[in-house]
Amino acid sequence: MRQTLTEIYESRVADGRLRADPAQRAVLPLLEDLRSWLEQNAHRKTGLFAGLFAKPVTPPKGLYLWGGVGRGKSMVMDLFVENLDITRKRRVHFHAFMQEIHKGMYAARQTGVDDALKPVADAVAKELRLLAFDEIQITDITDAMIVGRLFQMLMDQGVVIVTTSNRVPEDLYKNGLNRALFLPFIAYIRDHFIVHELASPNDYRQHRLLGAQVYFYPSGQSGAAIDAIWNDLSGGALGDPLVLEVNGRKVEMPRFANGVARATFWDLCAKPLGPADYLALASAVRVLILEDIPQLSSSNFNEAKRFVTLIDALYEAKVRLICSAADVPERLYLEGAGAFEFERTASRLREMQDAAWGQQADAEGAEPGLP
Repeated sequence: MRQTLTEIYESRVADGRLRADPAQRAVLPLLEDLRSWLEQNAHRKTGLFAGLFAKPVTPPKGLYLWGGVGRGKSMVMDLFVENLDITRKRRVHFHAFMQEIHKGMYAARQTGVDDALKPVADAVAKELRLLAFDEIQITDITDAMIVGRLFQMLMDQGVVIVTTSNRVPEDLYKNGLNRALFLPFIAYIRDHFIVHELASPNDYRQHRLLGAQVYFYPSGQSGAAIDAIWNDLSGGALGDPLVLEVNGRKVEMPRFANGVARATFWDLCAKPLGPADYLALASAVRVLILEDIPQLSSSNFNEAKRFVTLIDALYEAKVRLICSAADVPERLYLEGAGAFEFERTASRLREMQDAAWGQQADAEGAEPGLP
């Protein structure tokens, strides 16, 4: 017999995989309604443009699930997507999806179309009945001008959208350039989505890290411990690449799941990246697992400078850092130009190991990288 999402949730609580949380449980009936509708209507024509000879089925409202970081928004959305018995579904991080949209629009413009967004949205709507976004946040004026039309085009063609966010809709793109042009999208969300706050008092990601070791050395002896932290924070996901495009450059995290990114020092510091790239990274992730930080010196001066800039960006955005390194912070950079300046970075690396580090920003509702 088919289990409801609530029953699946309760079974995971019973076997110890989840901790019971009333706020998480309260979301499940909303997702169950969407699950039932999608499974019953997966093969029926939906939306305004369903066809001339069959009466289209009107899709239900989407779901905009918001709340503080680490409260379980991504987890309940994943529970929904995993247990939704349709094939035309996709769960994707919002940043990664928007990069695909920009790439598609660029290709469409080469064909001379008047509206480059329309063929891209049409292609998405043809493939999907459910689009589940993780962590919608608008930091870029280009995204701000596109996202409203994109959502409307998709939903007009019967795509059901579920999205999580750290912010209430009215705080999206807060203080952004030309924000007045973005306000109709906020009204659209209020009209076409159920806006639900997951108001749990618990930050489960921080709780899992409280008292846990987050800085490992030497690197070669920490693989199993890092793997265990990744599996715990990602919910056992393999993770997909997350590519952020900033001023024509690409910043890639090889593995990303549940707000947690995993990369090596060389992935992020051996490439010609700068402050804007690291700020974009810090705005896109809540936890960064950074592996294989080497001994630093004049022989890898450029990489060391980028590492300092990366740590500054993560520190200011209160991103939780878990890392493996060749030595303790104070002994990473002992000689060569920049060794004196590195003392501040070593101090920050020490501070970021504290069990309570970063919680103040979460308690205040701050979102990294945004005004």
